[in-house]
Amino acid sequence: MKIHDLTRTLKTDNGSKIVMVVSDGLGGLPMEPGGPTELEAAQTPNMDDLVAKNICGLSVPVLPGITPGSGPGHLGLFGYDPLEYTIGRGVLEALGVDMDLGPGDVAARGNFCTVDDEGKITDRRAGRIPTEICVRLVEKLRGIRIEGVELIVEPVREYRFAVIFRGEGLHGEVDDTDPQVTGVPTLAPRARDAASERMAGIAAEFIEQARGILKDDRPANMLTLRGFASRPPVPSMQELYGLRAAAIAVYPMYRGLARLVGMTVLPPVANLEQQIGSLRDNWGSFDFFFVHFKYTDSTGEDGNFEEKVKRIEELDARIPEIAALKPDVLIVTGDHSTPCFHRSHSWHPVPTLLAARMCRPDRATSFGERECLLGGLGQVEAKYLLPLALAHAGRLQKFGA
Repeated sequence: MKIHDLTRTLKTDNGSKIVMVVSDGLGGLPMEPGGPTELEAAQTPNMDDLVAKNICGLSVPVLPGITPGSGPGHLGLFGYDPLEYTIGRGVLEALGVDMDLGPGDVAARGNFCTVDDEGKITDRRAGRIPTEICVRLVEKLRGIRIEGVELIVEPVREYRFAVIFRGEGLHGEVDDTDPQVTGVPTLAPRARDAASERMAGIAAEFIEQARGILKDDRPANMLTLRGFASRPPVPSMQELYGLRAAAIAVYPMYRGLARLVGMTVLPPVANLEQQIGSLRDNWGSFDFFFVHFKYTDSTGEDGNFEEKVKRIEELDARIPEIAALKPDVLIVTGDHSTPCFHRSHSWHPVPTLLAARMCRPDRATSFGERECLLGGLGQVEAKYLLPLALAHAGRLQKFGA
């Protein structure tokens, strides 16, 4: 029996509240041997207090040694096996900006990038151009025409956009065109199976037309496409866990993830202060709240140790406002690790704390990688965190006689 078959039969509604705070890319590494990680270097009195009175551990996003993308990392936290539910990045970007993604459509995430006179990438994110420039460039891309295909292009945020390819017989088994490094040209979109050959050709034509359109728009004078995919069937959190779930996220992709699993995506907000305000305003309407904090990931990717520490401290300062709402269960974790030393997502397990009246406290006294390694949760696969939350909230009945 799979875990979802079990939760469908055991779920119960007792009116309890669960809050899951996801600090994107939370986990880190020391910059020097023997030094602190970003989380350990941060002053986090509020999360430390929660750990000292409750339970902590490390969350494994997918499997030991497997580095997750944001999609698999979050699906695990929502209780879905990321190896069973594979979601393309394009789907998440498209849903995140409320695009109408129909059956048979193929979506892709686009990144504006900078290339030199030889066509080699010098900046994969085009200097993180402002969103208003992205909007202007997307308007240009809407002039692309490909016979037999409807193209829908929308800006997302900063250097990101989303595109939907709509036509007969399209399949999304197409490789990314982002080589993930600088100093080399963008890659050709290559089909991974025969059914996707037409889609690969359409993507190549889109990119070629975009090359001419963007050539004078430095720093955003080229683009890459990632995460070609169609929307898969995914059961909702209401169906699986009996939860009326809500998402409070700034970045569109995470709003798309939430929408995919049936959460109500609350109106857009601009920062953490407004997210807490939205949580407070909607407290009576939902059972489960997903609160996403992005900036521990982006600072990790930039390799900015001091800034990631500051962002962790920013989050910690808001924890009392969440605790004041008296959730029955409060989880603070990340979808993956993004160590500044590595400047990218990594496979390292993620520090996790679970605060609940029903928890069995351990001996950990602070929130950091070393303390969590000794915590009572142990090293648990992320897909089991939600069942643990449900149990601690009294939302799972006894199994068997």
